[in-house]
Amino acid sequence: MAFDPTSLRRDDYGFFGPDSPSWKVWASPTALIGFQRAVALEHFDPFLTAAVADSQGIYSNPRTRLDHTLLYFVLVAVGDGRTAIQAAEHLMKVHAPMTGIEPISGKRYSANSPETQLWIHITGWHSVLKAYEMYGPGPLSPEDEQRYWAECAIAAELQTCKPEDVPRSRDEVRAYYERVRPQLCVTERAIEGMHYLMWTPPSKGWGYAIGSRLLSLASIPTLPMWMRRLGRYRVPRVVDLAVRIPAKVISWLAARRDNWVIVKAAPFIAPMTGQVFAAHATAPVPVDPVTITPGQARARYGSQGHRSLWEPKVPETA
Repeated sequence: MAFDPTSLRRDDYGFFGPDSPSWKVWASPTALIGFQRAVALEHFDPFLTAAVADSQGIYSNPRTRLDHTLLYFVLVAVGDGRTAIQAAEHLMKVHAPMTGIEPISGKRYSANSPETQLWIHITGWHSVLKAYEMYGPGPLSPEDEQRYWAECAIAAELQTCKPEDVPRSRDEVRAYYERVRPQLCVTERAIEGMHYLMWTPPSKGWGYAIGSRLLSLASIPTLPMWMRRLGRYRVPRVVDLAVRIPAKVISWLAARRDNWVIVKAAPFIAPMTGQVFAAHATAPVPVDPVTITPGQARARYGSQGHRSLWEPKVPETA
């Protein structure tokens, strides 16, 4: 997948705009910590685990898998309407072939099913906010938090999620986790996938292997204990306390000078997302400095006759 960062915000301010909590949270360096948390949590869903395990994308190129997934979420949060809607269409095409049989239940899975897409969406938006609260500037104001979850619901319109199922507050997110918890489990394939992403072997590149381990020191303490037990993350609780202040200091330093540290470190962790961070920090005012809705973006920039900004140049990995 190739994307031209100069087109990030050419037409408009996208769905949320400069004063939105989504811009604050998703453009923060803590998004890297939150998203490592999210891609690990995804494996608690046996249907998503089956899709990831069968595709083998995380094992052939874990950095690319994480980069492409995080890239999509960041583009939806801070990109213009054209960028966001075409990124969503591209993602749906990548996920479309990912179907098969989930071995525990014997039921068919699809990466594009509404239930799987909702799980991906909520774990992503919740995890990134959790990392922002723990290691970034801290909790959002009550007004901003209410707006954040409203924006989360707007972003869900780009996926196959059923609108009535999308949580719109922290309490509704908690209720969602309680509702799906009986369906969550881990298998050998789930444990292998989660731990591979947290502690990627050096054979996939020393830079990324070191980066994944450093991120895991901060991402694991964000998990509730029941998830840590279920995921077999045997990290002493003392690590939670030891990492909190250093992680906050590093995140604060990384946010200085338009995320300069993140942009420089990106080639080792998430190169395409790093380019978007850089473009976001320096993007000029768009041609039309307004926000639009996903419906308007789909009508203007959808696949019907419009040339896509996305040009696959290498074989895709899930």
